Amino acid sequence: MSTAVAAPPAQSKFVSWVLLFSCNLMWALQFTCIKLVQDQAGPLFTVWFPTAISVLVLYPFVRAERRANAAAGIEAPKATRGRLFAIYAMLCVLGVIPGQLFMTWGTRMSLATNAAVITLALPVTTAIFAVLFLKERMTGVRWASFALALVGVAMCSGLDVHGVKLNRDQLLGNLLVFAAILGSSFYNSYGKAALEHHSPLEMLFWTYVGLTLLMSPFVIALEGQSFRNIPHFTVSTWSGLALLMLFHTTLSMILFLKALKSIDAIQAALSNYLIAFFGVPIAAFWLHERIGLMAALGGVLVLGSTLVITVFEKPAPVESVLP
Repeated sequence: MSTAVAAPPAQSKFVSWVLLFSCNLMWALQFTCIKLVQDQAGPLFTVWFPTAISVLVLYPFVRAERRANAAAGIEAPKATRGRLFAIYAMLCVLGVIPGQLFMTWGTRMSLATNAAVITLALPVTTAIFAVLFLKERMTGVRWASFALALVGVAMCSGLDVHGVKLNRDQLLGNLLVFAAILGSSFYNSYGKAALEHHSPLEMLFWTYVGLTLLMSPFVIALEGQSFRNIPHFTVSTWSGLALLMLFHTTLSMILFLKALKSIDAIQAALSNYLIAFFGVPIAAFWLHERIGLMAALGGVLVLGSTLVITVFEKPAPVESVLP
């Protein structure tokens, strides 16, 4: 529902932009943190452990929000348990799980700098999903943007122009990162079904609950060694897990939802460009990674694909919840 409201005070907007700036900085840490833990924790554990802790941290915020809504007489439309279960099952299986797991798995196989650059494709993939869920038309501009993004991903994968060769590990890793972005785009688009019944914070909480429950048997069965390694985790591993839990899956999301109170959703979505802006230098400083000329050119193409969508089309605002 769209209604005209008075412009928020300048200080409120300033605070919101500071929160948004902080969120993107926290999200940019994800790629480096994944690299920090990869020697002692598998990709499933790296996703599952911080998310399980985040469920416990977010629970009191959800309860407080419910009490505040009840006191204010705010009641969301009711839905059958079966419908809500179906919605959250889709969000978990096709959205948050691939969005988190493929990002972790792909970053481990590629470079943190590559993963940060490829996130620039998020507005493009979100526009593609708008075709499916918002019944929009697949225009020539969108096809061109999608093609540019794919070429940029290939160039970030070590494309040898003369020999037409690719670094296979980096290519597979980058494709997984791109698949993770598709998962996040699905979450942000299909999530509108959940937002008809729950607040963004509660939607985030229940998808985290779903991820934790669905992934638990696989983590135990396939990555038991990660649990046995816990007593031997190094400072680097604990630092990576703690930063993922505290910043990426918890604090950043709480601050992001607060920022949305006085910042348009489309402005918030465009601020995701800062993830690459922060992520590349963080990886260079912490992991001593260097982005090559071809990868840099690939990043320019990915950025160009998002600019084509932004300049030549005006997509409907999407309330992004996942980075």
